[in-house]
Amino acid sequence: MIRELGQFQVYTGDGKGKTTAALGLALRASGAGLRVFFGQFMKAGDYSELNALRRLENVTVTQFGSGKGLLIHRAADEDDLACAREGLSQVMAALRGGAYDLVIADEINCARMCGLLEERDLIALIEARPASVELVFTGRGATAAVMERADLVTEMRAVKHYYSDKGLPARLGIEK
Repeated sequence: MIRELGQFQVYTGDGKGKTTAALGLALRASGAGLRVFFGQFMKAGDYSELNALRRLENVTVTQFGSGKGLLIHRAADEDDLACAREGLSQVMAALRGGAYDLVIADEINCARMCGLLEERDLIALIEARPASVELVFTGRGATAAVMERADLVTEMRAVKHYYSDKGLPARLGIEK
């Protein structure tokens, strides 16, 4: 398949929709016959959107979370650090291996913000991106250096949210 030059995209901000935007891109790319790597940092578990992606033959889905719960409720430990390092290694391999047209590092900005990765780790991924590969970083807290290197930055802004406004928990098929 003849491809145009890949770009580097960042979806960040405090609003809902960063992972959803990346999932939409993965779905579109899959439908066009592109090979997709979707690596999700800091998460482990059964999410409806990942179940759907796993049904697609040209999409690889991997999670790099310890499964111990969200880091907003506890301090990171060695297991969290090891999972993030493994994720970094797998995303780098996906970029360098030539097997993927689109590589998504979901929640990688959060992994950096929580101290699981360093900014230099993210920069190394950006610099390793072959010209033909589309690379996407998602998550709150994208640094100025990451955004400066991006070809596209979308910032999701929270205006109103039923989680904080009404205390409504994540719902199956909508948020999880």
